[in-house]
Amino acid sequence: MSQHTRKSHFLGAKLRALRRRNGLTLEELSTRCIQLDPQRAPSVSYLSMIESGKRVPSADLLALLASIFQREPGWFLDGNPEIEPPAPRPRGGRTAGVPFEPAFLFSKELLQAAIPELLAQTGTTGRQFAHLLIRSHQEMARNDFPDLERAAESVGARAFPLGVDELLRLARHHGLVLRWFDRRPVLARDNDRELRSMVRSFFESPRTVYLNRALQDEPARLKFDLASHLGHRVLHDGDGLKSAHATGGEMGGSPEGGAGTAAGMSAQDVLHAWRDFECSFFAGALLCPKMPFRRFLARERYRVEAGERIELTPAVVMRRMTKVSPYPYWHFFDAYPPGYLRAVYRGNGIPLPWGNLAQATDPCPNWAVFRMLDGQRGAERGAQISVLRDEDQSLLYCCHSRRTNDMAGNAHVLSVGIDLAPALRSHGVNPDEAVARITEECLRNRGEARVPRAAAEAIRGAARVLNIAWVEDALAGPARIICPRSTRCPRTEQCDGARASRAREITDVRAEIVSEARRVQ
Repeated sequence: MSQHTRKSHFLGAKLRALRRRNGLTLEELSTRCIQLDPQRAPSVSYLSMIESGKRVPSADLLALLASIFQREPGWFLDGNPEIEPPAPRPRGGRTAGVPFEPAFLFSKELLQAAIPELLAQTGTTGRQFAHLLIRSHQEMARNDFPDLERAAESVGARAFPLGVDELLRLARHHGLVLRWFDRRPVLARDNDRELRSMVRSFFESPRTVYLNRALQDEPARLKFDLASHLGHRVLHDGDGLKSAHATGGEMGGSPEGGAGTAAGMSAQDVLHAWRDFECSFFAGALLCPKMPFRRFLARERYRVEAGERIELTPAVVMRRMTKVSPYPYWHFFDAYPPGYLRAVYRGNGIPLPWGNLAQATDPCPNWAVFRMLDGQRGAERGAQISVLRDEDQSLLYCCHSRRTNDMAGNAHVLSVGIDLAPALRSHGVNPDEAVARITEECLRNRGEARVPRAAAEAIRGAARVLNIAWVEDALAGPARIICPRSTRCPRTEQCDGARASRAREITDVRAEIVSEARRVQ
């Protein structure tokens, strides 16, 4: 093998391994090159020839490729075929699994009898329980539902973006009849609280969709409702077993009201919850087909605001980016004050700071979503780097959050974020060392501080490889220590908003007793 052939072989192999580890297709890598330098950007076929060793890139092209992956050009030419192994993918969801021992207590018959009793005693509705099951399924499946994706693509032919007129034509093509009504927000009951709610739309079997005329002034929301009802027509033949679209519900969207607020399971709880999820996922896939939307996000560097130009709600943009991004370590939640979750996805296993069936009694006030839920004045949107102290672990996250209002005028906060550790590891940085430096700096400054220079450069480099602008934006502000509960705050001084607690852990008391007894001996 000649020196030229050997060089091209190693260079191509390293480029292919690096591209695949970052989840990019050849087409996406070519698009990234076009964004940076249209004149020197290679075609997909030329990139393929580089990776197969049939072509050696020019110095200018190599510099362009190196800048995308935040490497020195010489790294590709060092003759070393080795490349760092990819970071292991964590299991979706952070909740510990249930040890099903002794096994006889977890028989199907006992569970069928015990679960309704458990729900009744805890005041948990059947729909809430169904949404917990769906969320766990969604996280374990990593948001991958190919049948729903294919159904949406067959209807929309991957057209992007779709306007209101296109959605209306698709609705008519599939036999939907649209009826408009006028209704203002009303006071609705959702479990243990009252809230302003507005009926946006609902499906009446077999093919009639009723739409609130107020949606005509909200094209992004109108598009989502039309897409969701179209999904019900396509997936379920419009049988009508689907919840209405109404604002402000605690979980899954619409307030339940009426007999549905009773604890326990009803025959249609799981069916309606699953149907609602399917239609919502279908709507996202129809409005944001995977590959076109992925290219859109790459062009816009994942800025949520870019969706406004093509009439997509921030919620649709945030939810859908967790699915289509080549980077898998995402989380998303939609929270209503004082701490109710309307939706949640934890593909990166982030520990939640509050329960999603009840209001938190001691939330950490330094989570970005809680700072905005509390109504603190300042920016209505922003990015934050957070060190989460969870028992003996320190975890590093970055999120983009924004305060908004639903159609009934209720304030809520949308937040989408990523786990930074795998990105740092792929970038050749030891994430544990970076997190330790950030944590130390924060603890010296009452829990928040600018990210130290070396760690900031590492995060900035990883962010540029990911092509996510708001990660770099977050470096302009302080990183904050957050914790699952304010009463277990790891800060040396009590942080603002955290309540002092005299509560003791029984296991700690037990350990003290044993220690004292040993000293006496």
